[in-house]
Amino acid sequence: MKIDINREEKTPVYIQIANQIRHQIETGEIPEGQRLPSERKLADFLGVNRTTVLNAYSTLKSEGILGSFVGNGTVVQGAAISRTEESQRISAEPVWNQLLSRYAGRFDSGLVKELLELASRSDVISFATGIAAPDSGPIEILNDLEEALLEKANIRALLHSPTEGFLSLRRAMCAVMQKRGVYCTADEVMLLAGSQQGIDLAARILIDPGDIVVIEEPTYFPAIQVFKTAGARIMTVPVDENGMKVDILEQLLHRYRPKLIYTIPTYQNPTGTEMSLERRKRLITLAKQFNVVILEDDAYGDLCYEGSQLPLLKALDDSGYVVYLSTFSKNVYSGLRLGWLTADKRIIKEFSMAKQLMDLHSSSLAQWIIERFVVSGGLDTHLKRVCVEYKDRRDVMLLALTRYAPKGMIWNKPRGGYYVWCQLPQGLSADRLVAKAAEYKVSFIPGTPFFCTARSDAFIRLNFTYAPINRIEEGIKLLCKAMKELLNENHNDASDHVVEVNPII
Repeated sequence: MKIDINREEKTPVYIQIANQIRHQIETGEIPEGQRLPSERKLADFLGVNRTTVLNAYSTLKSEGILGSFVGNGTVVQGAAISRTEESQRISAEPVWNQLLSRYAGRFDSGLVKELLELASRSDVISFATGIAAPDSGPIEILNDLEEALLEKANIRALLHSPTEGFLSLRRAMCAVMQKRGVYCTADEVMLLAGSQQGIDLAARILIDPGDIVVIEEPTYFPAIQVFKTAGARIMTVPVDENGMKVDILEQLLHRYRPKLIYTIPTYQNPTGTEMSLERRKRLITLAKQFNVVILEDDAYGDLCYEGSQLPLLKALDDSGYVVYLSTFSKNVYSGLRLGWLTADKRIIKEFSMAKQLMDLHSSSLAQWIIERFVVSGGLDTHLKRVCVEYKDRRDVMLLALTRYAPKGMIWNKPRGGYYVWCQLPQGLSADRLVAKAAEYKVSFIPGTPFFCTARSDAFIRLNFTYAPINRIEEGIKLLCKAMKELLNENHNDASDHVVEVNPII
């Protein structure tokens, strides 16, 4: 590829570059399918700014002459065609790489899709999904639903609701929050299509591209994707047995002044740990000192199996720095897709306007069902029952790990939530274990997706709420069998490569 730049011409340099590349493609000097030099390499060769080459390539991409493909760089797609030819041409299918926005390439929901597919297979013992047991939901809330819906007084369940949610339900949620130590009014509560939507809305209204977001590591991996999609710079703080290490957070706050702190202080996903009361208080103090918003994700807080619950960050916040998120997906029915947000009423207005553009309002039917359930006292009764059930499932899993786990494996005992976090024996790869466990029809999540910077292949997350309780021990036994097979393979491989070393004389 030969390019001559005439800096005395009035034609911008990037246009000169684009014109010459186009000509060489049209004449066949540069064949279709050929990979062009990277923007940086061509810029260095021509002695121009990288942006100049970027603009030239972008011009040709907009004409359909060049295309960008992951792993292949910039590739020639074909010669330019005249406007007459273009008007006569009928494409067999859209050229998606030209039509998708840059936003579309920033996230990957493949893992979530695979997990949901696995959960639907009856032949797989799944420890992977973050889903409640299908048979643990309070089916009584659906009894006589059809008859109740036909009553004229309940027709609102099939009509629109305000974007923030029905006022009567928001008032009921104030009573729920009061039991959690938070005193709020209806205009400080907003209903969501699950707490995941709350994370997305927070990113939309609080984060500009380039803003710094601090997260725990490891943490809920869809949240990582949301913040990356928003163009945030992500900084991480490690988690230990007492939750986020607030002393390290303080150093980041002094140096970088982030815009948002995202934390799961209670029964954290994926580790199941709890932030200590001392750290919770310190975190609130730091938020005030550095004027930074805390997004408290509390999907699992009500699922406490022993001892007493620690106060919410929102309960410790007297200045409005905490935006609190929770959901009914984890403790009632995941398919309801209903959560809520509690925050200062001034920011609720911002969330509401953003949500209105997104989906207008959350499901009226789901709101109506939950309102009946909360007001009747059914939620409190259900939580007591499901906590007993999930504690039993957790204990069965922990006992099975004690019986079958290979030497060197370490795991925690969470006081609540869904997950047991395990560190594999040294030399065992979580990613390799996924494939081996699949041979035994057992699934789990490797720890890798939960890390943003300090990638680790040494951890796995096991869910104890979804699999039938009478299959948990079987699943753990098979999983540990897969681990031991891999460890034996590693040992045999190491033995095959033993080299005799003679002394140096």
